[in-house]
Amino acid sequence: MSQDTDSLLTSEEEYRNIFEAASEALVIYDTEIGLVVEANPAACEMYGYTRQEFVGLNPKVFMHPESYALFREHIRTAEPGGMLELLVVHIHKDGSPFHVEVRRSMINYRGRPCLLSTIRDVSQRIQTEKTLSEQIEARRREQATLLAISHTLASTLELQPGLILEQLHEIIEYTHGGVFALEDSTLVTLAMRGTPQLEQSAPIRIHLNTPETLVSLFNGHRPILIADVWSDDPQAKFMRSLLDDGAAMLLEGMQSWMWVPLAVRGRIIGGVGVAETTKDYFTAHHAGLALSVADQSAITMVNAELYGQAQALAVLEERQRLARNLHDAVNQALFSAGLIAEVLPRLWERDQEDARRSLEDLRRLMRGAQAEMRVLLAELRPSTLTDSDLGDLLRLLGNALSGRTNLPVTVTVTEEFILPAEVQVAYYRVCQEALYNIAKHAKASQVEIDLKQEGSVIELRIRDDGQGFDPKQTFSGHYGLGMMREHAEAAGALLTVTSQPGHGTELTIRWAKTPLKESL
Repeated sequence: MSQDTDSLLTSEEEYRNIFEAASEALVIYDTEIGLVVEANPAACEMYGYTRQEFVGLNPKVFMHPESYALFREHIRTAEPGGMLELLVVHIHKDGSPFHVEVRRSMINYRGRPCLLSTIRDVSQRIQTEKTLSEQIEARRREQATLLAISHTLASTLELQPGLILEQLHEIIEYTHGGVFALEDSTLVTLAMRGTPQLEQSAPIRIHLNTPETLVSLFNGHRPILIADVWSDDPQAKFMRSLLDDGAAMLLEGMQSWMWVPLAVRGRIIGGVGVAETTKDYFTAHHAGLALSVADQSAITMVNAELYGQAQALAVLEERQRLARNLHDAVNQALFSAGLIAEVLPRLWERDQEDARRSLEDLRRLMRGAQAEMRVLLAELRPSTLTDSDLGDLLRLLGNALSGRTNLPVTVTVTEEFILPAEVQVAYYRVCQEALYNIAKHAKASQVEIDLKQEGSVIELRIRDDGQGFDPKQTFSGHYGLGMMREHAEAAGALLTVTSQPGHGTELTIRWAKTPLKESL
């Protein structure tokens, strides 16, 4: 045997050793016969075949149909010296698919044109990326839901404890839940969610016998998570001792428990408790979300309390004191603005267009907070309603509604009007009540407010494109229309309401120096 032949055989043996020892899967396909002609041990182990089974296989056996189509296209277009890299799906011997990263190049193997594929299993990487993407999307949905919850709770100064439980359920699934208010040294249920028996039960009162009990419940303004409320854990025993008698219904059939204190500026005003049927259900992430909702709910409860006091008190000194306290109302908008500002840096890195929309939301919230505060101050300073221009007051109400609900409000005023004090206050009150009803019931997409004069008549029209209603039908607990009619009649004005289901509502108040005849 010649020296050249010996050298050639030695080189082939070296290449064979490298091929066999490679940690990455190596597969050689004969492009003319369309079969595997060689595979190293790493490839055989990856796909689950023995070498005898693998060599001679048609690639369509271990390639997903779409991946096989790409493979056939590469055979057709491949050129010597070229390299192709792609991410495709292949199939194990047992039929299970997996993601691979493939690099292919044309080679000459034993005198025939072949494709050499270097294959790496990247299924774990793909799954990790998918999981991360799902987590990011889940956090995005949570932030969006928190913002929506903030808008909902900020849209009213009336206390709606059931709404707090509904909004909390939007981001945390639970079976039983209750909202408690602290009255002196007693927790009183304001609303409960779960079974019909639970929801329809009378308010439950839980007496806190010692200051230490209240301190334990407040827990440094941190949620309390109990993996098994029926265990011998000290916190589980403590919670069972509180939720006895009527409140024990919250724990019937439940295992996990989470308590979230409601507090504003260190003042404890109550708490929210939720329960689930499985052990160790609530997580630290659940606790963080619940605390965000609880903080906003606490502000809403305080504002509702202050608003009720403002309606009941008539003494000027007391109203001035409330004017300072009601500054807390802007915390609703500031809370929403804080949520936006917290996520803006990450949002900007991921989607600048979405971030710009959030910046616009931030601008609207701050503008609305300013308008809301001016409305509150006007409520508490009666001279503001009579000394200000009526057009400016109507714009103020429109801006406050837009800031709370993101509902476009167009205010058109043709000129300045000088009205008797009682007439101007009536126009303001009617518009205020109408906008409140629109925000609460109409489900409108836009509102128009028009103030104009026709001869001796000054007319205010308020229109929305919402769901409308039947004016002849009475609704239990709804007093808005009656209040507006009382305001109008007290000022010698006429109120007309035109509406029908599905066609929005138009409300008109008209006043003139000469008495007007009712035209309903």
